[in-house]
Amino acid sequence: MAPTAASAAAGEEQQAVGLAARDSSGHLSPFAISRRSTGDDDVAIKILFCGICHSDLHCIKNEWKHSIYPLVPGHEIAGVVTEVGKNVTRFKAGDRVGVGCMVNSCRSCESCNNGFENHCPEGVFTYNSVDKDGTVTYGGYSSMVVVHERFVVMFPEAMPLDVGAPLLCAGITVYTPMKYHGLNAPGKHVGVLGLGGLGHVAVKFARAFGLKVTVISSSPGKKREALERLGADAFVVSSSAEEMEAARSTMDGVINTVSDNTPMAPYLALLKPNGKMILVGLPENPLEVPPFSLVHGNRTLAGSNIGGMAGHAGDDRAGGEARRDRRTSR
Repeated sequence: MAPTAASAAAGEEQQAVGLAARDSSGHLSPFAISRRSTGDDDVAIKILFCGICHSDLHCIKNEWKHSIYPLVPGHEIAGVVTEVGKNVTRFKAGDRVGVGCMVNSCRSCESCNNGFENHCPEGVFTYNSVDKDGTVTYGGYSSMVVVHERFVVMFPEAMPLDVGAPLLCAGITVYTPMKYHGLNAPGKHVGVLGLGGLGHVAVKFARAFGLKVTVISSSPGKKREALERLGADAFVVSSSAEEMEAARSTMDGVINTVSDNTPMAPYLALLKPNGKMILVGLPENPLEVPPFSLVHGNRTLAGSNIGGMAGHAGDDRAGGEARRDRRTSR
């Protein structure tokens, strides 16, 4: 059901249809959603595409132990604006837009003021989160959504919406640490550990930045995809002691996208002195990190969680790569 100006003026809730998990079984079923009326600072969006993120699967099955049921997942949302509030200046009806992992924050703390809403202590995620009015948020596996203007992004006209949707989570998740940690300078050598959804997009960003890119994977069968389809410069099979030794101390950074408990020491050894490994995958169990793997070579192990709204607006270079390779879903 598309929102109308009359519904907003009357303050009426807007009805949507979604797919919800009712328990940790992994099954989804139809679910009626009441979205809020379009407020003065809000944008109402008809959802046309929503990517499937691995986080959705974790939350559906309550693998992170904080799921709120019924749970409507989805934070890679792409669609068309149907209505805007009276204070909205950046969007109008008909615009092609997206919504990523967040839908609200305090909008006044140091993190928010610096464009890192993802670090706001009052941040509200697109689903499975509690908004300021006490309601639980429902995500993009639904027909429409109402979001504060600050958390909506415009897609370039040349970008298909189905291609753009995964950039709102997978894209920002790998873009942010590359930029923040200085791994976006042309000529740098970056390793991408794992070639799933995050890894795929990380390779595309690395190429767009002009980096040397090495994919590290336990699956030899992914070599052709990495080199021929994605354009990586090299491929290392992690189970090959010879290949891992040859790559030792060659990389300025490694973007670690895997979500299992892979031992850290062999991959930290791939870093040059002062190199950085950034974790963006989320294993269920604690990781074991031998201190000498960090101390020797002054190496850094850091983490990164999605990104702020400034990052969404920052760079479309990988979007060009994505348009040439539509396999961006996770």
